[in-house]
Formats: sequence, structure tokens, C-alpha cells
Amino acid sequence: MLKATGRERERQDYLNINSIHNFPCTDLRTIDQLWVKYSNGRFGFSVQKRIWESLGKDYEKFGDRVGWRKSEKWLRYSDMLLNTSAPEGHLPGVPCAGVSWTLELRGKGDIFSRVETCKL
Repeated sequence: MLKATGRERERQDYLNINSIHNFPCTDLRTIDQLWVKYSNGRFGFSVQKRIWESLGKDYEKFGDRVGWRKSEKWLRYSDMLLNTSAPEGHLPGVPCAGVSWTLELRGKGDIFSRVETCKL
């Protein structure tokens, strides 16, 4: 994802809000399809979008459901579960420098708006 947005060339190890908003739809679709296929439908942006919408776009409920929040505190990316025992929709995570998951889900750098634009 860093390579697709040019962040790799900039030696950045995170996606910023601008890179999320301009992420190429073809690449996003391919990444989503790979996540869905190789996780047997448990992970992927489209899985997260389905969960997000089923919870009425409530960022706290979403965070609780996918395991991005523990005891009402948002996890840092480094604390995420990076294995198949993670809750449905836990992966992929999209770290955004200096922006908490809370702000991400409130629409400041909302990956779901990009997923919607790209029709996943």
C-alpha cells in the first residue's frame, strides 16, 4: 500500500490522510480480494465495510467488534493481532500517522469512504 501511494519512496512507513483518499481503486480492490480469499472471508476492507455499516457507522461499536478497542481504549497499530485468531474484520489495519483510529472512523481519513468510492 505504501508503494501504491508513493509513501515508500518518501521513506514513510504509514499512510497519511491524503494517501488514503487517493489510493488507487484497482490496487485497493486487488488487496481486498486477496485478504478475503486467503482469510476465508474473515478479513478485508469489504468485510470491515459490511461490519461498519451493520453497526450504523458507530466508530466505538466498530472498534469493539473488530478488536481495535480494548477496555474503551483504542489500540495502537503495534498492538493489533496480526494472525488468524483476530476477530472478524480486525485486518487489515491502516495506520495513519498521528491520527487515532477514532479520528479515522469519524471521517477525517476514512478508509471506508475510499472503499465506498472504489465500490468494494
